Amino acid sequence: MDTLKNILIVKLSAIGDVIHALPVSYAIKETFPNAKITWVVEPPAYELLKMNPCVDRIILFRKKDFRTLKGFTKLFLPFRRELQRESYDAVLDLQGLFKSAAIAFFAKSNIKLGICNMRELSDKISKPVIGEHSAGHIVERYLDTARAIGCKVDKIIFPLEIPPDEIKRADKITDHAGLKVGNEYAVFAVGANWTNKRWGATKFANVADWLYNLDIVPVIVGNGAVDVQIAAEIEELMEIPPINLVNQTNLPQLAHVIKNSRLVIGGDTGIVHLAAGLKVPVVMLMGPTDANRNGAYAQRQNSIEVDRPCKGCWKRACPKNLDCLSEISPALIKDVIFETILA
Repeated sequence: MDTLKNILIVKLSAIGDVIHALPVSYAIKETFPNAKITWVVEPPAYELLKMNPCVDRIILFRKKDFRTLKGFTKLFLPFRRELQRESYDAVLDLQGLFKSAAIAFFAKSNIKLGICNMRELSDKISKPVIGEHSAGHIVERYLDTARAIGCKVDKIIFPLEIPPDEIKRADKITDHAGLKVGNEYAVFAVGANWTNKRWGATKFANVADWLYNLDIVPVIVGNGAVDVQIAAEIEELMEIPPINLVNQTNLPQLAHVIKNSRLVIGGDTGIVHLAAGLKVPVVMLMGPTDANRNGAYAQRQNSIEVDRPCKGCWKRACPKNLDCLSEISPALIKDVIFETILA
């Protein structure tokens, strides 16, 4: 294709999925450095895109407000005007769902492309790109759409720049919580949106006590009432209380905490994918999702899949009523940490 000047990316949620799509913006700027990138996103991942220097304009899509007749009536026309303020040389639908297809439909462009596995009739609006990585990791599947518009993809970069003022605030938060400068620490991402992506509190506590004995301080992070409860359970089980930062940081501050950690442990969640994007060693515990598609990017050896024949079922709730990740033992995680991270 000729030089592209204006490109729209539609990737709305969730945080982990938006992180996986970040290299697309870098690939576009690498090939077309003067291109303007506009990105449509939902509120939870908005702060993430503000840290992306490759994105020039962010359009916020408030999906929850659109669900009511009153909200739709109030917001639809202003949103469409904002979307259509410019014409785009290409639209990349990296969501592949009805909601993203509706946005792509109203965007002014003659070229509309989507990912290989488009769903909910989104393939009727954007042409699916069936690239050479269509059976590979989701990061590569997204990048196939960039390749389809002429991007060379010489390097796979997750462009993230943490604002200096957020770094200062994060340092104050961790200092107040008891994490001193110079301490090595491990981040524990104990929660997840899917119940079957969460590891047990007893197992987390076991690994946390073990790390304390290696002079690595456990730091629990997360957000919301469920994560607060899990963190409390872990604290009760531990010999020495961990540093608890649940509900204490925003996304940029959390990124800074992660970036300076020795390692990150957790399920298939945005926090762990953020760590992988920041090139921090991770141990990802996987059950209902598979490592080939969703494992920690470039750290396949540290993506631990549960030893069950039904792994990778992609179900939010187990139809067999199993504790999905319970078969993954603390001993296995310790071995992985020793062999691939602390070696």
